Amino acid sequence: MKKIAITGNIASGKSQVEKILLSLGYKVIDTDKINHFILSCDLDVIKTINDVFGYDDIFDEKGNISREKFGKVVFADDSKRTKLEAILHPKINEKVNEFLIKNRSEKMIFVSVPLLFEAGIEKQFDKIIFVSADEDVRLKRLMERNNYTESYARIRINSQEKEDEKIKKSDYIIYNNSDFINLRNQVNNIIKQL
Repeated sequence: MKKIAITGNIASGKSQVEKILLSLGYKVIDTDKINHFILSCDLDVIKTINDVFGYDDIFDEKGNISREKFGKVVFADDSKRTKLEAILHPKINEKVNEFLIKNRSEKMIFVSVPLLFEAGIEKQFDKIIFVSADEDVRLKRLMERNNYTESYARIRINSQEKEDEKIKKSDYIIYNNSDFINLRNQVNNIIKQL
């Protein structure tokens, strides 16, 4: 089984690439979705987060973790982001490993990992696909998709390592500044090479 990572900076279009791969019949797991599930359903994680970050304003009026509030806290402070990653990464890795075991008979399996290089786990994969988009395109997408202000969207973009370094470490690059048809054609070309 070939394990292929899909990565890219925020709002580059990783989800669109995942949809294309799923439509082609490939198995794909998205660590962002695992992350969201853990933050809303894993009681041990929620308790730990409350213990570590409870003094910050991160909960909504129902007592649930507000991803928007929590994001503003951790993306404004690298030390807090590091603490959060230490809590979440082991849980996310556990779910990814379960997925890999369950689908071990597949020829190729795709794992979407937005923070692949930041987490230092790139060596766990046979190939890496990097989804790239110009910063102004990503900024516009973030503001439209998430209703972020321009200043907060820039904070989110600047919290990640620049694309140039990640591109150098990747095997395949998808440039997602155009339309869906162009994106699908690039994905199909990579699949043929794999």
